[in-house]
Order: sequence, then structure tokens, then C-alpha cells
Amino acid sequence: MRIAQVSPLYERVPPLYYGGTERIVAFLTEELVRQGHEVTLFASGDSLTRARLRPIIPRALRLDGSYADPIAPHVVLVERVFQELAHFDVVHFHIDYLHYPLLRRQKTPALTTLHGRLDLPELRLLYAEFREVGVVSISNAQRRPLPWLNWLGTVYHGLPPEQHAFRDTPGQYLAFVSRLSPEKGAERAIAIARRAGLPLKLAGKVDAVDRAYFEAVVKPLLREPGVEYLGEISEAEKDALLGQAAALLFPITWPEPFGLVMIEAMACGTPVIAFPYGSVPEVIDDGVTGFVVPDVDAAVQAVARLDTLSRQRCRETFLARFTAARMAQDYLRLYARLLAGP
Repeated sequence: MRIAQVSPLYERVPPLYYGGTERIVAFLTEELVRQGHEVTLFASGDSLTRARLRPIIPRALRLDGSYADPIAPHVVLVERVFQELAHFDVVHFHIDYLHYPLLRRQKTPALTTLHGRLDLPELRLLYAEFREVGVVSISNAQRRPLPWLNWLGTVYHGLPPEQHAFRDTPGQYLAFVSRLSPEKGAERAIAIARRAGLPLKLAGKVDAVDRAYFEAVVKPLLREPGVEYLGEISEAEKDALLGQAAALLFPITWPEPFGLVMIEAMACGTPVIAFPYGSVPEVIDDGVTGFVVPDVDAAVQAVARLDTLSRQRCRETFLARFTAARMAQDYLRLYARLLAGP
């Protein structure tokens, strides 16, 4: 099958540091190539892939810094994709909605995976206009604000099994790996770790929009003992951090569409203690791969019960549900449905 994967340009594929969407595009692209498909990747020029790379800009936007308007190169990206439509059996977009006006004016089978939250009021206006566009959710919870869209399916994210090493023996600390933003809950993770009597290792980037929150809420807490802030870390550093942790803390308060770090932890054998928002109840098997808890008090109690969980079971659940091969097969079924027609 001749498949085009269309990635955002904010990070390279795969990202050097943070970048969930581009990381999933990388894993899907490489697995499709491994399975013998002819894949073209539209992405930044610094991307690394075994697929045929169609570079739009030399370097990813966040690493370049010379682009004041990030939408302009994405408009060029859309134009380049549509110039080459005749070369593909199916086109898979990961860039939200920029391509919708052109998509409705052509016949090449296409689908769009939605990687973000859908509870924003302007999206209701947008999808009322483009309700025919075929979209894919990354969790069933992601669909709730707009259940009437043209949903083709739900495909959970997947990782290559070799991406993270299984570690049977936990360390004596808790981990938090995420954007440092209010909805992700770094300050709640610090409170949980302190009350549980365990150190916390905190890793993640701070976006410009979250700088005030970080300076006012999180940074003062870092001055106290028991919290180590590692900044934004690489994939190898993340593997070691998650794999050696007693648990990953995921105390979110927003409708998380998926939460890639949860399955990264499970791949290492590390259980997750998470609040029950968005995709969390779909990803975490409560009492098996972690604990789904309502608040900080319950999370502290869950830390005391971590020894009742099997790290081997966490890894086995990851292998059964969240591998890149399973993700690719799910998407290939959707591609085949599109090619078969209505």
C-alpha cells in the first residue's frame, strides 16, 4: 500500500525531547515500513526515517526559532501534500484541521487522527461545517464533546517493545514526566510524593504560555527537599527515569486525549497512579497496571499499595495492548475500509 503520513512541523520525527504527536507518527511510519508498505513522510527536514522523506522546512519549528508564524509553513505542508495526491493510495493526516477545505475537494482516501482535546467551543463551529471529514480518535473519551463527528474508529497509541527496557525491581522514588502546566498537575505530584514520604523526580518542558504558572506555583516548591527537577529530558533519560521509579504520578485535571507517558511507564514495568480524567480509565487497568484515584488523599494511599502490583503484569499488558505493531494493524484496517469505498 502507498501511504502518506503527514506530520506537524513543530518537532522533528521522532522528537529529540517532548513531542507526543510526532513520536507516534514516527512509530507508526517505521512500523508500516517494516511491514512492507511504501510510506512517504511529510515532515521537517531533520526527521529520521526509513520512509521516503518529503521535507517542508530544514529544521523543526521549536528547534529552529526563526519562524515567527508557525502556521505559514504548515500551509506550505498542506499544499505539497495535495500536489502529490496521485502518488498515494491513502493519506493519513496528523495536523488537526488545516487541510479540511482542500480535502473535501478531492477523492483520494484520507483520514485524520485527532491528537488534541475537543472540548473547545470553536471546534463545534468548525466540525459543523466539515462534519463529513473522516476522523480517528486516540481514546473513546476524546470523542465525548463531539460524538456526532464522522468517527472512523479509535486507535490507541503504540510503542515499539524495544523502546523501553523492562525493570523488575522498582527504585525508591516517584516520577512525574509531562509538560509543566496547570492541567498536568506538577504541584499535586509534589504533594503526593511528600505525603507518601518518597522523593519525586520531575521532568518536563515549560511552554511560554505556562511560564507564569511554573514561576508562581511550581518553582517555589522545588526549593524544598525531596524534589529533583530534571528539566526536559531525552528518550534515553526518560527510559531510565521511568524504569527505575516505584510509580509514575499522573494527577491530571483535564480531558487527556491519551497520555503517552502512561504506556511508556507500563512498557518499563512501572505502574501508574492517575486521576480519572479523559483517557485514564481506558489506559490504566485499576489494580493491575496502576491505580485510578479521585484525589491527592487517595493517591497517597495508593502509593502504600504499590507492592500489591506486579511489574511483570504491567509489561505484559503493554505488550498485549499498546505496541506499535498493534497500532499499525488497527490503522491498516481503517485504510482498507477507506479503499473499499462506501
